[in-house]
Amino acid sequence: ASLHGFQIDVQLNIMSFLSPQDLCRLGSTNCYWRAAVQDPLLWRYFLLRDLPSWTSVDWKSLPDEEIFNKTFSEVSDNALYDYMAAYKRSCPQGRRSLKSSRPRYGAVTSFLQSLVTQAEPRFAMFGPGLEELDTSLVQKMMTCPEILLVAGLPHRQIHGIGSGVSFQFKNNQNFNIVTLYSTTSVERRRAREEQAVAVNKMFYQESSTVGNQQAMHYSVIAQVRKVCEVVDGFIYVANAEAHREHDRQEELARILAMIDPTLGPPNRPLLVLSCVSHVGVKRIPCVYVAHQLQLNLLHQPWMMQDTVAATLDGLLNGIEWLLEEANCKSAQ
Repeated sequence: ASLHGFQIDVQLNIMSFLSPQDLCRLGSTNCYWRAAVQDPLLWRYFLLRDLPSWTSVDWKSLPDEEIFNKTFSEVSDNALYDYMAAYKRSCPQGRRSLKSSRPRYGAVTSFLQSLVTQAEPRFAMFGPGLEELDTSLVQKMMTCPEILLVAGLPHRQIHGIGSGVSFQFKNNQNFNIVTLYSTTSVERRRAREEQAVAVNKMFYQESSTVGNQQAMHYSVIAQVRKVCEVVDGFIYVANAEAHREHDRQEELARILAMIDPTLGPPNRPLLVLSCVSHVGVKRIPCVYVAHQLQLNLLHQPWMMQDTVAATLDGLLNGIEWLLEEANCKSAQ
């Protein structure tokens, strides 16, 4: 029995040097290898090893948080956790293959929708990543036509809030972003210079009691409420720089205030840009940020995308997802 166990350990050790894609191909050869490559300990190793390098995650693919907090034996006591399925569902390659396997009629539907004149979708963008980073994401978006073309500048106001900037996506679809800052530009600049936290004027706090504990609950001011009522989705810019302190509980409370279902359709998509200033800045992996923000508690579609403000890396991937989701919701 000990020899058999030793042989299994050696086999698992050898297979750990293969890529997950190679293992899946190996498992398709015969029944023996199919059973061997499904070992949960092996796939847990792959999942914990690889997920910090994944640049995006969404509401359908976020792995359960228990895999980070419990040992293998604890997770496996009651029901064997399917780490292989979790890996294939969560990894970018698996998500792309699922997307490409969708029925072809989806493309026909999108083409027919494009024949109908529709108002460009509007999105409200907010979050600490707009204000705390050394590089301005908004300024970069406005000055990089080779990545994102500005199609129209603000020309009117919605109840005191700027009407936003229209951009043109690579498929020539226009969309509008209304950027919501927490305070004035002077106050934001002073806060950055003093490395202090500016008072957020978009929200006001309300007391709320859950059980015996006081819960944090925010509501948006009247001007922001008007914007939330008319947009087709939201873009939250999170600060993902590892050297900074983050109050994710407060961030979640403010996200919930913005996407409050009483302010509009409850299924409007939320794009979370997990943003750093420059390529060389150490970032918190997006899967970890998603768990810190407790995005699994949200009831509408969401996606988190790693983004770099200085180069706009990752931005178009997030915008593409957001436009697809917004178009799907408007067609329903």
